[in-house]
Amino acid sequence: MSKEPNIEEAIVQSYSELSPNARIIANYIQQNPLAIISMSVSGIANVTQTSKATVSRFFRQIGYESHQQAKAQLVARRVGGFPVANTNLHSQNQLNNEIANITQTLNGVDASQLKDIVNLLSNDNKISIIGYRNSYPIALHLRQQLMQIRSSVRILPQPGQTLAEELVSLDKDEVIILIGFRRRPKNFDKLVDSVSKQPVILITDPTGQVFNKQVNHLLVCHLGQENAFDSYAAPMSMVSIICNETYKRLANKGQVRTTAISKMYQQLDELSEL
Repeated sequence: MSKEPNIEEAIVQSYSELSPNARIIANYIQQNPLAIISMSVSGIANVTQTSKATVSRFFRQIGYESHQQAKAQLVARRVGGFPVANTNLHSQNQLNNEIANITQTLNGVDASQLKDIVNLLSNDNKISIIGYRNSYPIALHLRQQLMQIRSSVRILPQPGQTLAEELVSLDKDEVIILIGFRRRPKNFDKLVDSVSKQPVILITDPTGQVFNKQVNHLLVCHLGQENAFDSYAAPMSMVSIICNETYKRLANKGQVRTTAISKMYQQLDELSEL
């Protein structure tokens, strides 16, 4: 490698070309980067239920000559004071697991990319948010927060309706926010293709990196692997950051809207004082 990216960058850049088994290894390494230092090729193979050959091939596929080269690079970063999150917290309590997921998620957010996303959400273009299954509550919450500070934000499709009619009616510059966490609908890849001409933001977990080259912005949230069910604390934190930064960017325009909404709440007597 003429210029070595760090291990996180190397995985992201190569993820869409990896085999299914290699993606399992990639997902594990992203959740547990210090495993490269603490575990052998055999150990990584055992914990990911792959093979030593697959693990060795994985490191070559993401641009390293071997596991040892990746290990040496990570050790050098650690010696140089670069923080590398240790999320191998299976024996810790739920709170520590949640903190680890949120920390790793937020540490992975690029400041310049976040700025670009906020700029997209702060203009006057319409915003359509799409999320299925476990992604739907996140999509709904994102829509509700954005509606507090700007207009023309909607959820697609409407309950009981199909999506095709909506997609052919999109405005030229309409921003699409896709929420797609693991165990996505089977046709999710077709959905990504169908909105490829729009400005697209994808909020996903590490498995969604396969769509990295098909969207304008990709935000990866870590859901944890310690329990039977995924945790959505990190996605909710991501939504909070996006909406708060957008609110700051809108400045007085956002404040005028929130004030008007508050007055309407009072007029309709909709909210409890408690």
